[in-house]
Amino acid sequence: MELRPLGATGLQVSPLGLGTVKFGRNQGVKYPRPFELPSDREALDLLELAWDLGINLLDTAPAYGVSEERLGRLLRRCRRDWVIVTKVGEEFIDQEGHDGVSRFDFSAAATRASVERSLRRLGVETLDAVLIHSSGDDLAILEREDVLPTLLELQQAGWVRAVGLSGKTVAGGLRAVECCDLAMVTYNPRQREELPVIRAARAAGKGVLIKKGLLGGHLDRVTAADDADPVLAALRLIYAEPGASSVLVGTLNPAHLRANAAAVEQVCDEHRLATAEAPRQWL
Repeated sequence: MELRPLGATGLQVSPLGLGTVKFGRNQGVKYPRPFELPSDREALDLLELAWDLGINLLDTAPAYGVSEERLGRLLRRCRRDWVIVTKVGEEFIDQEGHDGVSRFDFSAAATRASVERSLRRLGVETLDAVLIHSSGDDLAILEREDVLPTLLELQQAGWVRAVGLSGKTVAGGLRAVECCDLAMVTYNPRQREELPVIRAARAAGKGVLIKKGLLGGHLDRVTAADDADPVLAALRLIYAEPGASSVLVGTLNPAHLRANAAAVEQVCDEHRLATAEAPRQWL
């Protein structure tokens, strides 16, 4: 896959990223079918396959159960030039350290502790990107809590390369475009409300990561055409927007990962061809 700039962060990312929530959490999730967490061997094989397919972007979070911890351990056996996105603000653990109940904390102390822990877990000296994992009240989190100022301080100190918001509202996404390096937004054939955020980020030179691009496994027919491929239709919608840097998709199925990668390459090739031929239409 041809890498793309993630806004002005200096990071180059594949147009498809691998979400790793399924590496560490199978409780309290909204996937269509239950699943078991993969073994280390299965997860490592999936990471190797992702790299072989041209994927260099991984998405994790403390709210993904033991995903961060496992990912750090696995990447010591799969050393590549990965770009890793993690988050702060939400935890999902019980008293025994297992999956439990979501808790949000946007204080300066919790933010710093979360970043320090992510550095240790992932085994890196600098985190590529840290997003604020919103509870839904995006504007209040960005404007009234200490999480953003703290992340910006840690960025200045060299602990973090890029800062952003994984938000839930258009207003929050637009504010993130103003005060952060990137935004993670929901955008798919059934949820298009955050399109203004993608376009504002494009105009401002900020990065955009797409979550729920394939509706978290709930994608079905998205057009009226009998022969429509819903995955291709969703990806065509996403990549019609030049502001979309990458779409994050989580899977434990190697066949699904290969199919998603092939679909992304097909859509990106279509876009490149259309862009190359566009000037000829005016001759």
